[in-house]
Amino acid sequence: MTRRQCLQQALALPSLSAQSTSRRPNVLFIAVDDLRPELGCYGMSGIKSPNIDRLAKRGLVFDRAYCQQAVCSPSRTSLLTGARPDTTKVWDLVTHFRDAMPDVVTLPQHFRQNGYFVQGMGKIYHPGYDDPRSWSVPWQTPDAPAYALPESSTRRLTDARKKRNKGAKGPVTEAADVADGFYKDGKVANLAAATLRELGKRNSPFFLAVGFAKPHLPFVAPKKYWDLYDSAKIALAPNYYRPKGAPDYALTTSGEVRTYQGVEEGVFPEAFRRHLKHGYYACVSYMDAQLGKVLDELDRSNLASNTIIVLWGDHGWKLGEHGEWAKHSNVENDTNSTLIVSAPGMKTAGQHTRALVEFVDVYPSLAELAGLPLPGHLEGTSFQPLLANPKRAWKSAAFSQYPRGERMGYSIRTERYRFTVWVDRKDHAKVETVELYDHQTDAAENTNIAGAPGNADLVKQLTEQWKRGWRGARPERA
Repeated sequence: MTRRQCLQQALALPSLSAQSTSRRPNVLFIAVDDLRPELGCYGMSGIKSPNIDRLAKRGLVFDRAYCQQAVCSPSRTSLLTGARPDTTKVWDLVTHFRDAMPDVVTLPQHFRQNGYFVQGMGKIYHPGYDDPRSWSVPWQTPDAPAYALPESSTRRLTDARKKRNKGAKGPVTEAADVADGFYKDGKVANLAAATLRELGKRNSPFFLAVGFAKPHLPFVAPKKYWDLYDSAKIALAPNYYRPKGAPDYALTTSGEVRTYQGVEEGVFPEAFRRHLKHGYYACVSYMDAQLGKVLDELDRSNLASNTIIVLWGDHGWKLGEHGEWAKHSNVENDTNSTLIVSAPGMKTAGQHTRALVEFVDVYPSLAELAGLPLPGHLEGTSFQPLLANPKRAWKSAAFSQYPRGERMGYSIRTERYRFTVWVDRKDHAKVETVELYDHQTDAAENTNIAGAPGNADLVKQLTEQWKRGWRGARPERA
């Protein structure tokens, strides 16, 4: 038997040649904004995520999945094109990937070209940068107000704050006593459920992409989700300080959250930190409930048994770690995000894998699971073998990056270490500084030990591993 036949047998997935187009597996592709792996299925008992947790019971949970750049558009672009930021040339929020890769075939486009009906709704690509070629019908997202309370819409900054922060947004939080369907995520869930009912009537496989915006800022959710938590019992990040020995530019100053009303300059008081974390948790639970509506409809329509489900957060988010409330860096809290995959007939449902995987791996993985050919431009590796054997040997490193002006920080996460090299963006041979964190003794990445006595050989070894790049970290798949 060939390797693919062995894997398909392990997953109970028939080969493409043995199934008609109508029996190819469907794909339910769920994107969630700013979703760090702080969920029940990841061992966090303090947060209420029952629907993500029930998806985890019928899928494989990836404990160490890493985005390629911890900010919305570069991360989503990387996953949806299967190419890394230096290839897509998307390092910011104002560049469309078709500028650098005009003819690239995206993940949903690849499924469309192979006989799938492909539809997208909610936040899939970064707002304003949709890709019409990806969809069988135009992408859509429901209109919905950002806030429910009149005071949220009418509140204004003081003149002093206006001068410091032009174009500031509305309040950073809101807890209004409204129905789930008032805000956008509730409307997206309702649209997705209605779409699934229609897709179930089609005699062709579908790829349905559903994007939820929460828990992205502002932390706005119906009051009942705020009421799930007691703010006084929410634990705060113990490392509310910058990593010792790290360069100043390794992190930011929580600039994103400071664009909202009600956020003061300087260090946030403890009560406000607790309120922000409470708001994030409420938004996670609100989004989780909307996911539940979609999963319920998938089951009700008798589609679940032949549907691949992938749920991913586009990157992590710091909830006070290192004194920040943001993403925009190479630290573990930002680059490590949620990834859960369920495939029909998989025998490892409910298990976890500690294998290092990257978001560029999602494209080839879904293509292989559906029996589709792999385009030549892909820069990831299908993790389909992990669905059969979650404990098998896999990648030696995951790669992320983040720009800071004329610098680029390239970061690798190995089994034990996080190693970041800051170079000149025009000349990577010019190394400005390095960061090294030992996750065996410092999982929170609080102390940069790159310059510590006795670590010179380790830094040299990791530098060579970084230079070999992602191609040098690929696993053996025999």
